[in-house]
Amino acid sequence: MNNQSISVVIVDDHALFRNGLHQLLSSRDVNVVGMTGDPHNAVSMVEQSKPDIVLLDLRMQELGGLDVLKQLKKADPEQCVVILTTSVEEQDLMDALKLGAMGYLLKDMEIDVFVQLLAQARTGDTVVAPELTSLLAKAAVSRDEKPKPTASESYNLTPREMDILRHIAQGKSNKDIAASLGIVDGTVKLHVRAVLKKLKVQSRVQAAVLAISENLCDEPES
Repeated sequence: MNNQSISVVIVDDHALFRNGLHQLLSSRDVNVVGMTGDPHNAVSMVEQSKPDIVLLDLRMQELGGLDVLKQLKKADPEQCVVILTTSVEEQDLMDALKLGAMGYLLKDMEIDVFVQLLAQARTGDTVVAPELTSLLAKAAVSRDEKPKPTASESYNLTPREMDILRHIAQGKSNKDIAASLGIVDGTVKLHVRAVLKKLKVQSRVQAAVLAISENLCDEPES
C-alpha cells in the first residue's frame, strides 16, 4: 500500500506520545506536516498545513477533543478528522461520529493496522478500530424504545435502499453487501450514495449510527 500521499497533523497534549507517533508514521512513509500539544492552535495549524488527515486526541486538559473537532469542521466541513484515544466508551464513539469524525482509532493499535485504516480514511471511508465495531450495535440497547417512523417513511428509502441500510448498520463492506444481495459492487456503490444523500449524512458509519439511534432498521425486510 502506498502511504506516501498521506499527510497528517497530530493534535495531542502528551509530548512523548506525539513524538513517538511521529517517528512511527514517518517510518511508514506517512508525512507528518505538523504537530501541536496546544488544542487552541489546532485550527490555525490545519489551515496552514492543509493535511489530508487530522489525528486528534479525545482527552486534552486545555480543550476537549470534541470541541476541537467542532471547530475544525466549522472551519472546513470537508476536513478529514480521525479521533485517536484510549477511550472505549460507547458515548465517546457515538458523539465523535455524530460530530463528523471520519475515524475513531485506539492508541494501542498495531501501527501497520493503524496506517492501513488511515489510508482508508484518506479515500473517504469512515474507519473505526476493529474491536469497537460492536459498540455500534450496543447503541441499540439500554434505552427507552418508543415507536418511531420507519426509514422508508421518514427518509423516503426504497425497499432496496432499506436492504442496503440494514447491511451498512451491520458494518458490512460493499463487497459483502453485493454478495449477500446478489448484485455487483458498482450497483451497491450507487445505492449507498443514494442512502447517504437521503439520510443527509457524509459517511456509512454515520448512516449506521443514525440507523441504530433512530431504530430505522426495525421494519420487516421486504
